[in-house]
Amino acid sequence: MTERAETTWAELPIRDDLRGGSPYGAPQLDVPVALNTNENPFPPSERLAAAIGAAVADTARGLNRYPDRDAVRLRDDLAAYLGHGLTGRQVWAANGSNEILQQLLQVFAGPGRAALGFEPSYSMHPLLTRVNSTEWIGVPRAADFTIDTGEALAAIERHRPAIVFVTSPNNPTGTAVPLDTIERIAKAAPGMVVVDEAYAEFARAGTPSALTLLPEHPRLVVTRTMSKAFAMAGARLGYLAASPAVVDALLLVRLPYHLSAVSQVVASTALSFAGELLGTVDALRAERDDLVAWLRSEGFTVADSDANFVLFGEFDDRGAVWRRLLDRGVLVREVGPPRWLRVTIGTPAENAAFRDALLAAVR
Repeated sequence: MTERAETTWAELPIRDDLRGGSPYGAPQLDVPVALNTNENPFPPSERLAAAIGAAVADTARGLNRYPDRDAVRLRDDLAAYLGHGLTGRQVWAANGSNEILQQLLQVFAGPGRAALGFEPSYSMHPLLTRVNSTEWIGVPRAADFTIDTGEALAAIERHRPAIVFVTSPNNPTGTAVPLDTIERIAKAAPGMVVVDEAYAEFARAGTPSALTLLPEHPRLVVTRTMSKAFAMAGARLGYLAASPAVVDALLLVRLPYHLSAVSQVVASTALSFAGELLGTVDALRAERDDLVAWLRSEGFTVADSDANFVLFGEFDDRGAVWRRLLDRGVLVREVGPPRWLRVTIGTPAENAAFRDALLAAVR
């Protein structure tokens, strides 16, 4: 019998607007020093791991039942962590902040609507927008990667987007957006404004959160994640804070029992160790600031960073530098503006390895 050739995309009835696209993903390579996905390099302590293990074991005895569909305890715990007078009714949780973003687009965007963001920024915003049959409008940032407020307001007035994305601290550039800029955007936008604060805990001292704006702006949403500061990337837990009406609207699209009982108890247990986990954030901030100073002393251009990564350049051929670093066992991210690279802050030993490899790569 003749074997049939493997089916190709061309033979499948893929949606026309998805055909020819590329899936999101950073390279997953087995290297000694992986500094390309903005993970927290410090694993959970033995004490936290034991607490999570015990909580999961207890939860496992009831896995024959569906989880709490509304994740009430977890949402209360997240609200207590965020502070600002928030309650569980103002918080929603899902499988990573990307599912939160997906749900927001499903409810507030769609065919005939547009979403707007300020580029370069998080590459999942336009990808999720297009997957949800929504027009993407990219507004260029200034040369220093800040948002020009006048340009932003003009673009909002011109396009009248259903959703405006503001990433603060911005990924891949690292710098936080001034609160005044966010507030002016929130006042001007005709639809929802989503402030993506995935890296908020790493911001430099005195950097305010858009959470402070929620009481005055009912169409404002602030998204967060436990993947970065809480070192829980493997747990896949993202969340948002917004008005209760926004949370209620998301129930229209959430999948039944979308957040497993295991995910809920792991996240709540990690939140009970917030003081311990956020101690590593202080260490990473110090390492970041040291790396920024070192890169500048070596003649590199570096964007100010409020995140756990640093965007640096400028290179005539960043791909060649990326490959030379990889040849020396150090993996960084080739992302963002064409002449720049992004490096995640690792352990002191990993950061030292990066420094040595970078100098060797550019000599």
